[in-house]
Amino acid sequence: MDFGLRRSFGLERETKAVLGLDIGSSVVKLIRLRKDGADYTVTAAGIAAIAPGEDDANQRKLNVIRAVRQCLDFTGVKGTRVVCGLCGPEVAVRDFKFPSLPAEEVEGAVLLEASQVCPFKTEDSTVDYQLVSDGNGDISGVLVAATNAMIKRKVKIAHEASLNCVLMDVDGLALLNCFNEYEKPEAGRTTAILNVGGSYTTLAIIGDNERPFIRDMIYAGDDIVNQIAAENNMPAEETKAVMLGDSTSGELELGDSLRKSCRKLIVDVTKTSRYYMTQEKTDAVEKILVCGGFALAKGFVEILDSQLPAEVVLWNPFEKVRCRTGRNHRGILQKNVLQKNGPAMAVAAGLAMRSI
Repeated sequence: MDFGLRRSFGLERETKAVLGLDIGSSVVKLIRLRKDGADYTVTAAGIAAIAPGEDDANQRKLNVIRAVRQCLDFTGVKGTRVVCGLCGPEVAVRDFKFPSLPAEEVEGAVLLEASQVCPFKTEDSTVDYQLVSDGNGDISGVLVAATNAMIKRKVKIAHEASLNCVLMDVDGLALLNCFNEYEKPEAGRTTAILNVGGSYTTLAIIGDNERPFIRDMIYAGDDIVNQIAAENNMPAEETKAVMLGDSTSGELELGDSLRKSCRKLIVDVTKTSRYYMTQEKTDAVEKILVCGGFALAKGFVEILDSQLPAEVVLWNPFEKVRCRTGRNHRGILQKNVLQKNGPAMAVAAGLAMRSI
């Protein structure tokens, strides 16, 4: 299993469609796209919650597999080829630059660089890379690394759900693929995508140099929910339901608690953005598009907009893409999924844009 970087970024490739399967910590999302000329059309969309597995790892895996199958049943798709995404501390995306080297020495140099910059042992990992011309004769590009254990876990889940994981992607790269397709980067303007899930937050930035900058942070939606729940003496699940508008217990005012619990995330995003500016010698990030399941929490995006030094907006990529899931009951339900959960489906859409 590899990330397919060397056969995906602007290189000629076959065009066999795949399903984008985003397996999160609490929800599974699935998207199927069809390429119509230069544009994409959604032909299937599904989302399913992963039942809590407590501390039983085997039960947790079974619950994830069950959620994947629920997505497949809901959409009615027949294809079995999927692209899965990875994020978290077992994944690293870094750029590199070397003096001019013979072609046969490039891969060895990239592997050595990966061993120095990755926060895990690269001998137990898969490393892939993409070269990017800098016009100066140097060897530069982007490398991706992920632990083999994490890759195997995702592949096994897909296999036990009767799917074939044909390619791995990184959530941050999938977000940028989705952004490049639907939003079209503005020249001279640096934009960031902030994907806030349950366990991890991914910050993906693309500037004029077109090299991706991706960092995964461990403070995310579940941490915010748990902090609010503790402060208000409420169960975490009830707190989450209230924040996402799924509660039947009436309206509760959690604004002050939400502001307090977002402070660490705001600090993490601010520090990471400043690091990017320093490393890339670029202007500040001007706009942040927020997506992910937690982006739908009431008041969350507004708090980020008031505290971060950039314009912050909720991002639903499906506002700019056609949806043809059918006019029958199943098709209407899938359109409703995109209308309600579009910001949570951005990674899945980016994964579905890959081809083999």
